[in-house]
Amino acid sequence: MEKEAYKIYIIGAGVSGLVAAKTLEKYGYHPVIIEATDRAGGRLKTDIVNGYQLDHGFQVLLTAYPSAKENLDYDALDLQTFLPGATIFTNGNQKTLGDPLRNLSLLLPTLFSGIGNFSDKLKILRLNKRLKQQSLAEIFDQPETTTLTYLRQLGFSEDMIAKFFRPFFSGIFLEPNLETSSRMFDFVYKMFGEGFAALPKAGIEAIPKQLATQLKQTKFYFNTRVDKVEDGKITLNNGDVLESHFTIVATEASPLISNLKSQETSWKSCDTLYFETPKRTISKPLIGLVADESLLVNNIFYHHSLAIASKGTQELLSVTVVKDHNLSEEFLIKKVQEELKTYCDIESCTFLKRYQIPKALPNLQNLQYAVSLTETRLTNQVFLAGDVQLNGSLNAAMSVGSTAAHGVVEALGDTVNMQAFKF
Repeated sequence: MEKEAYKIYIIGAGVSGLVAAKTLEKYGYHPVIIEATDRAGGRLKTDIVNGYQLDHGFQVLLTAYPSAKENLDYDALDLQTFLPGATIFTNGNQKTLGDPLRNLSLLLPTLFSGIGNFSDKLKILRLNKRLKQQSLAEIFDQPETTTLTYLRQLGFSEDMIAKFFRPFFSGIFLEPNLETSSRMFDFVYKMFGEGFAALPKAGIEAIPKQLATQLKQTKFYFNTRVDKVEDGKITLNNGDVLESHFTIVATEASPLISNLKSQETSWKSCDTLYFETPKRTISKPLIGLVADESLLVNNIFYHHSLAIASKGTQELLSVTVVKDHNLSEEFLIKKVQEELKTYCDIESCTFLKRYQIPKALPNLQNLQYAVSLTETRLTNQVFLAGDVQLNGSLNAAMSVGSTAAHGVVEALGDTVNMQAFKF
């Protein structure tokens, strides 16, 4: 059979599914991607509202991600980089903490921030040195504990944890108690140290858009929901049945595959609220951290501190809430505005849009950096991809998408290029 005649379906047009399709195309196959929504991107979406560019949740690309460097054209994305630090709102004051070795303008603010003590600074240097020497595979082979326990084991002061580590990594892990695996902490910390946090000028959706435009032999079925996946066939919600030689499930598989029904993924949720404001309280491209555990607001960012493709008439502010709450939207907005005024000196902000994201990040245990080809294979004809298979990062999504596709290639008797697996 000719390669283009094989019926290979990919469920989900997020970055994992797109990279899977890209990999299959490299070997001459013509996959079909089935997507439930109206466009590719998965959790990476961007809307234009009143002229403002709003990502579905505050998200960044870490430029050091190995899979991102392999699959994305950074120049074409026109990446705008954040400064390597953060502005911290604490006790009515605004402090800046950052890495002066990477940006000299952060030296004096960091020295006089009063965040942490001299011992904390030495421990950060030691942590930086150790992680620089460790490979990503070695990081994920380490014993696992919570990030909070790990930071205490490393000897960081409670002040440093409360005012920097907790709000900063709560915004990344989308949970307020630093219960996320210490492996993920080391991985993310290393990635921040070896590259930059960045956003495409056109917003986070520019990433899946770029991947989609790279596909030349892939068909898309949008607004198409899958009900069930079995060996040899896919049943759609409308009752239609598609015959398949192989299927890659690049989304949560448990609702689609009968023997996985009891293995439903647990998810972390968050709220991102966008406001327009007349001015910025943080002038530089730094994330703002609210270092008070009693508050709803965890972190803020002024998006026009970076170059941006679509700008409204005022400043654009995003606010991230990671705590669970049962507030109505009206009361949530009011509470957030009150906290911004009291703790961040933001007097005037007009609400634009709220993104309530119930499935923002998978809540996983025993995090892994990579899987083998055979580990992505669930049955004879069904393979699994998506970041839920590894560690809930953009890097993981791309990595396992590629691996699952290589698994299909191998199952078809093709020779797999093992240079793709340099862990």
